[in-house]
Amino acid sequence: MAPTIIATSLLIFFFLVTPSFCQQSFRPKALVVPVSKDPSTLQYVTRLRQRTPLVPISLVLDVGGQFLWVDCESNYVSSTYRPARCRSAQCSLAKASGCGDCFSSPPRPGCNNDTCGVFPDNTVTRTATGGELADDVVSVQSTDGKNPGRNVTVSRFLFSCAPSFLLQGLANGVSGMAGLGRTRISLPSLFSSAFSFHRKFAICLSSFGNGVVFFGDGPYVFLPGKDISSFTYTPLFINPVSTATASTQGEPSSKYFIGVKSIRMDENVTVPVNTTLLLIDKQSGFGGTKISTVNPYTVLESSIFGALTEAFTREAAASRNISRVGAVAPFEACFSRENILSTRLGPAVPTIELVLQNESTVWRIFGANSMVQVSDDVLCLAFVNGGENSRTSIVIGGYQLEDNLLQFDLATSRLGFSSTLLGRQTTCANFNFTSNA
Repeated sequence: MAPTIIATSLLIFFFLVTPSFCQQSFRPKALVVPVSKDPSTLQYVTRLRQRTPLVPISLVLDVGGQFLWVDCESNYVSSTYRPARCRSAQCSLAKASGCGDCFSSPPRPGCNNDTCGVFPDNTVTRTATGGELADDVVSVQSTDGKNPGRNVTVSRFLFSCAPSFLLQGLANGVSGMAGLGRTRISLPSLFSSAFSFHRKFAICLSSFGNGVVFFGDGPYVFLPGKDISSFTYTPLFINPVSTATASTQGEPSSKYFIGVKSIRMDENVTVPVNTTLLLIDKQSGFGGTKISTVNPYTVLESSIFGALTEAFTREAAASRNISRVGAVAPFEACFSRENILSTRLGPAVPTIELVLQNESTVWRIFGANSMVQVSDDVLCLAFVNGGENSRTSIVIGGYQLEDNLLQFDLATSRLGFSSTLLGRQTTCANFNFTSNA
C-alpha cells in the first residue's frame, strides 16, 4: 500500500516525544508484558494499563516503532493527561520540530493550544498523521525473570494522541501501537529512564497463547524451569535514512537492522544473491536486513526471493524427495506434504541459514519457522516476494521470530538471539504469567 500522510485541520504538527517519572520505594529490575497473536490480522498485540483511573489498553506491537500512540478521540478520559507545551523538555527530548494550536472548544486530549506534536504512524497501512505529544500514567508488572511481580507505574509516560481513523487496518479492539524502536521516546527507552535499569528489552513471540516482552535485563525463565540467558550475538546497525511514513530530512531509522552477509541452505548450499543488496545504501537508505513484528512473514527483494525459493526447491527434491505443487497466495513456493516428516523442530525440510558477521554466526530457520500448513496436503514456504524495488532487501517477519527469544541491547547496539526454543524443549508461550507476588 502506498504511504499516506494525512494532515488534520485541527492539528498543525511536527515531530516527537518524552517522560517525567514518579519515584517509588520499590524499584524493579525488569518489567514484563504479555503479547498474543491476533488470528485475523496476524498482528502481535500487547497489553498495559494507562490513565487515571487506570484502563487496560491493547496495542499492536511494532518492534521498530518510534513511540507509543493511542486513539484519543474515542473515550479518552483521564485526570492526569498533560499535553507537552511548546519548548518544553518533553518536546526537546522528542526532537519536536514544530508547535501548533488546536481550534476545538473546549480543549480535550489530543487537541490543546501551544503544544508540540509528532507523527503517529500506522506502520501496517503505512499511514501517518499529526498527533499531540502528551504524557499520562502507565502501569505495568515488574518481574524477576520467572514470574510477574507487583505493578509499578510511570506517572508521566510520553506518548502521542492520534485520531480514531489511524486504527484502520489494526486488530479489532486495539487502541493504538506500542513502538519499541531506536528513539529516546520508545517504550524501552522510557522504561529504562524511569527505573534506571539497562537499556535492553527482549521479545518472545508465540503463535498461540501468550508470548512475552521483557524490559530490562534477564534472567528469562520459561517452563519447565528453562533459563534462556545464553545468546548468539550480532551487531545492530543504524540505517541513516528514516524508513517511517513521515519523517524529517536527516532523521535516522528507528528500525533494527542486522548484517546478513550471505544465505545458505543445509550448511553447504550457498544461495546466489547480489550481495550489494544486503548492504544499506547510506544515501538512499535502501537495502539491508531489518527485523519486523508488523510483517507477518519474511519479505525478500525479488531476486533474493527467486534465488532462495529455487535453491530450497532443488534441495528439498534432491535430499528429501519433496515435490513442489501450485502456489497458494500469498505464498509462491508450496510443496506436497507426502514426503515431509514431522520433527521436534517442525517439518523436516532444508534449513535456511542467514550467515551474519562471520561463518560461525548463523541464524538458522528450521521447518517450524519456514513452513506454513495451508491445507491437509500442502505446506508453503513462509516467505513472500517483496518486488524489485524493495526499500529493505530482507525484512525478517513475525512468523520467523516465533519461539525465538531476541534480546535487543540498545546500550551496546547488539542483538542476542537464542535460535528456536523448540530445540531447548520449551516455547515462547511457556513464560509463567501466574504471579508469585
